[in-house]
Amino acid sequence: MPELIIILVIALIVFGPRKLPDLGRSLGRSLSEFKRASSELRSTLEDEIRVEEKQDQPGSASANTTASTSTSSETKTTSESATSDTSANHTPNAGTGA
Repeated sequence: MPELIIILVIALIVFGPRKLPDLGRSLGRSLSEFKRASSELRSTLEDEIRVEEKQDQPGSASANTTASTSTSSETKTTSESATSDTSANHTPNAGTGA
């Protein structure tokens, strides 16, 4: 509590008694605008999550199986191409005669 009093006294000295009410009013408006925007963002995110959950519920088993199968095949293809690239880089020099 004493820290708050010190801050208020310093603010009074820096801004003066005429500007301090205006400063407090604008700070209050800024905080209320921030609260409104954050609650609006939260409600928008919650709505989007509900929409996603509704879309996933009807065919969740078949959609998950298809997604995991395609991911596995993509991973396998990627690892096979990486292996072939690695083996091509490590071939001995056949033309040097050594």
